[in-house]
Amino acid sequence: MSKFIISGGRELKGTVDISGSKNAALPLIFATLTTRGVSVIRNVPDISDVDIALELISEMGAIITRSKGDLTIRTDNLHYARPSDALVSKIRASSYLMGASLARFGICHLQSFGGCNFERRPIDMHVDAMRALGAYGVGDTMRVQSLVGSDIFFEKVSVGATVNALILASSAKGKSRIYGYAKEPHVISLAEYLSSAGATVVFYEDRIEIEGAELSGAQAYVIADMIEAGTFLCLSLLGDSRFKIRGVSAEHLKSFFDSLTKAGAKVFCGDGEMSLCGQLSEFLNIVTEPYPGFPTDLQPQTAPLMARFCGGRITEKVWRGRFGYLAELEKFGVGYELYDGGAIIRPSILRCADARAPDLRGGAALLMCALSSHGRSIIDSAEIIKRGYSDIVGKLRLIGAEIEERD
Repeated sequence: MSKFIISGGRELKGTVDISGSKNAALPLIFATLTTRGVSVIRNVPDISDVDIALELISEMGAIITRSKGDLTIRTDNLHYARPSDALVSKIRASSYLMGASLARFGICHLQSFGGCNFERRPIDMHVDAMRALGAYGVGDTMRVQSLVGSDIFFEKVSVGATVNALILASSAKGKSRIYGYAKEPHVISLAEYLSSAGATVVFYEDRIEIEGAELSGAQAYVIADMIEAGTFLCLSLLGDSRFKIRGVSAEHLKSFFDSLTKAGAKVFCGDGEMSLCGQLSEFLNIVTEPYPGFPTDLQPQTAPLMARFCGGRITEKVWRGRFGYLAELEKFGVGYELYDGGAIIRPSILRCADARAPDLRGGAALLMCALSSHGRSIIDSAEIIKRGYSDIVGKLRLIGAEIEERD
């Protein structure tokens, strides 16, 4: 376990380059298992979740070469091995092994896939997609003789289930249609990779149509991380800083910008850079929803903003139990009240504190408070934050933060 030690209240200025998206890189890495040949994935973030994903596919024979932000993955000679329980329990994206393994080997295991523990995350929708394409289950094992294209219906939006359905359908014989699919940018990014590998993927408003094929190695570029971008923008507003971010699509952050500008913040975009400044002069009300709605992965980072300014309300419609981080934020002075599926954040005076990162994005919210509060703060379990933020210490130091990491 590691910890961040922060001397907060420093003026932050300069420009932050946003890294490749964790949520885009991981599906691409696991999808390479369904191809034969060499795939090249560029702009891959240097985070622990990626390290674990690469270790998992190497267990099945993938040969990986890593050079800075580029990955070269050879998948000619693979073999199925039940994934390590210790590894799959560390990251939620390991659930993509279900679709990838079933597509490549005709077998997969249903395991305790990890990730942030703010709410139970069932895999029933993933299993339904596998069954729709011809798989059957025996105990904790799913098998299939040959994937056959079919219609897949999701009653609620799930990024993970959509990813697995896309991976499966791209290797199935014939046409599949996925209804009720997730529309996140990293779903589109995965579809582009699978298309370049040989599948035919077409998006419609109400469905995705996929014509499966024997897939070969292909190239992909990991899109910039809109959650990292939103986190840094929240930090700039919280600390009255003037730094900018660079490299992310403003369109991916539209719902985030719309919510904050309604409350009084000002957004500046130009020459590939953007910044967020001003004050929240009104009560901030956010409602998290599947993309293009307000991202659930950015709601913890808004809580310190609400506390710093006029207060606010968070209504969580994706992960209703995602409020465990507030007990740690309270140590920094954040006042709050919980209700079913939401929280009211009261205007508060933020202070330095010692706390423990409870999950990835909640940990980022703690880090924001520590950086903007005068005095010394310590955040334990810093490795949880590093799961989703590439070179977070280096980037913060570059814009003037006083932060160090210790074991």
